[in-house]
Amino acid sequence: MKTLRIDLVSDVVCPWCAIGLASLEQALQRLQGEVVADIHFQPFELNPQMPAEGESIAEHLQRKYGMSDMQLAENQERIRARGAELGFVFDFNARSRIWNTFDAHRLLHWAGLEGKQLEFKQALLRAYFSEGRNVSDHAMLAAIAADAGLDAERARAILASGEYAGEVREAEQFFLHNGINGVPAVIIERKHLISGGQPVEVFEQALREIAAANAG
Repeated sequence: MKTLRIDLVSDVVCPWCAIGLASLEQALQRLQGEVVADIHFQPFELNPQMPAEGESIAEHLQRKYGMSDMQLAENQERIRARGAELGFVFDFNARSRIWNTFDAHRLLHWAGLEGKQLEFKQALLRAYFSEGRNVSDHAMLAAIAADAGLDAERARAILASGEYAGEVREAEQFFLHNGINGVPAVIIERKHLISGGQPVEVFEQALREIAAANAG
């Protein structure tokens, strides 16, 4: 059985990142007994200048992409349907705002050191997309961390300081300088790139082929 390192560059408020992770996880389930994944979540901010109070999703998408109300509704339905196919719930009625995610990325870095990064990432995505929670609020982030099995008191201490800010900035710049300008970006064994929220079958085939090529 082959162990593959997988770096998943993504943001907490990126719906296609949630879809990409769900697809990757289902592909890995199909490959049980063939492939073991060593997953590392890497930071990417879609909106690094987002203010603390956040912004209305409708206003944000209209300003950023020029979406009409009809286009927004069609896009949300397409995302909702893709999520449903993968067992992930997108509740666009609950999720009305987009938030700054830098502090969430700081906690994700810490969660990786604690061996709980996948659990925390999953909890963050559910909190934002399924429950409409504010993933920039420090009290909320500490509560989500606790839900993922992390120490809430330690989470609050990190959020109250600038801890891990340098590490997050460094990682963000590394991937930007190496050509990652959109997410999700799944990098296997530090050299094979799969971009976007691809279907389960795409991840399954790629992982199987890469594992076979690295078997020797």
